[in-house]
Amino acid sequence: MPLSDEEQKILKEIEANLSASDPRLAQQVSETTLYRHATRAIKWAVLGLVAGLIFLVMTFTIHVALGVVGFGIMLLSALVIERNVRKMGKAGFESLTGSMRGGALKGRLGEAGKRWRERWRRDEGS
Repeated sequence: MPLSDEEQKILKEIEANLSASDPRLAQQVSETTLYRHATRAIKWAVLGLVAGLIFLVMTFTIHVALGVVGFGIMLLSALVIERNVRKMGKAGFESLTGSMRGGALKGRLGEAGKRWRERWRRDEGS
């Protein structure tokens, strides 16, 4: 249901008052999105997953209970990843992976693949 003109006017006044009283908070609120928050949580969870795996491998031979703790860290990290991917939804996840493919990673790996394809084509023609 769209806002009426009066409600839009009140909302703009509230935004202006917030910007005047606390500009840093207004900027932070305007820049923070669900996608940015979920992406940050996914990055930390991937780091936790890797740390849990390292902890599991390093301590499992010393004591099985420590290995179970590492597995628990990995499990919790995987659950955080799953929950945040669901929050982002299909569109947010596709934009996240699209930015990875279109970013610096693609530039580095894409050029290497192109060079290999060109090298093999030259060898076939000789």
